[in-house]
Amino acid sequence: MFQNKRRAGALTALAAAAALVLAGCAVDSGTDGGSTEGSDGGNLSITFLPKNLGNPYFDTSSSGAKEAIDEFGGTFAEVGPAEATPDAQVSYINTLTQQGVGAIAVSANDPEAICDALNEARDAGVKVVTFDSDTNPDCRDLFINQATAEGIAKVQVDLIAEQIGDAGEIAILSASANATNQNAWIEMMKEQLAADHPNITLVDTVYGDDDDQTSFDKTAALLQTHPNLKGIISPTTVGIAAAARYLSTSEYKGKVALTGLGTPNQMREYVEDGTVTAFALWNPADLGYLAAYASKALIEGEITGAEGDTFDAGKLGSYEVGADGVVLLGDPFVFDADNIGDFDF
Repeated sequence: MFQNKRRAGALTALAAAAALVLAGCAVDSGTDGGSTEGSDGGNLSITFLPKNLGNPYFDTSSSGAKEAIDEFGGTFAEVGPAEATPDAQVSYINTLTQQGVGAIAVSANDPEAICDALNEARDAGVKVVTFDSDTNPDCRDLFINQATAEGIAKVQVDLIAEQIGDAGEIAILSASANATNQNAWIEMMKEQLAADHPNITLVDTVYGDDDDQTSFDKTAALLQTHPNLKGIISPTTVGIAAAARYLSTSEYKGKVALTGLGTPNQMREYVEDGTVTAFALWNPADLGYLAAYASKALIEGEITGAEGDTFDAGKLGSYEVGADGVVLLGDPFVFDADNIGDFDF
């Protein structure tokens, strides 16, 4: 089992940070973002651009971002599209560039589709931080990675293997077909399955586009198409909750295992009723919090994004920039019936 060993008191910090979820943070992309000066005159107006609005995962990451920005006296805003399509974020980036914000923190729907817009923002002096899902490295200053792709893939493969007795057919219910992080995890899952779990067969990968109803319908289709399916991995918080909702009232409850990445509040009822045994995630509030402090450090010139740069991230402590401008939050955490009651996000 993976556990978050990044710092002492992680469980307390998870619960405390996540309690700050503010689902109504979104602002109109046409609103003037203004600027807030830091102690050295830097513009601490920081706008978060998630893959899509109305997504509980990003509601939680934005709550952590707002907490951090309030701590250092900046201005927080959140904008974004209703649907997570490859180029849906471009117009928001262009508007934020025109507004002259200090930094944009974006979870990319596509590694390339928003690159031109982001580089125009950087040319205009806006710092660009990606979090959760990266662009090509030359399109941003830093990437705040929730955990290593290897670690995220491994925890999900290990969980499904344990739950189905390390043998049988499984499928993957992903987000969008172009999602950078999802595709990286899936490729590594395939490698790990082939290397370490020869008796597990991945029979299908489908995409719910981070939409609840689409993910629900894709789950139903998977089970009809593959009658011998023993398990589903859904590496997306929307997908795993929708799949659990379908399984919980179907003939497959208790027969088809489900794991992946989810939030405790979404998954609690399905763990308690036996639909789901265990799933994993990092703390998205901490991810947003770290992205906000990284944005501040870039704006104020404390770091440039070069390997070896270090910066302070408030209650999370000190972090170091790794190769290719990547900052690692920590390891995934496994939630199950024994600990899910300890968390509220």
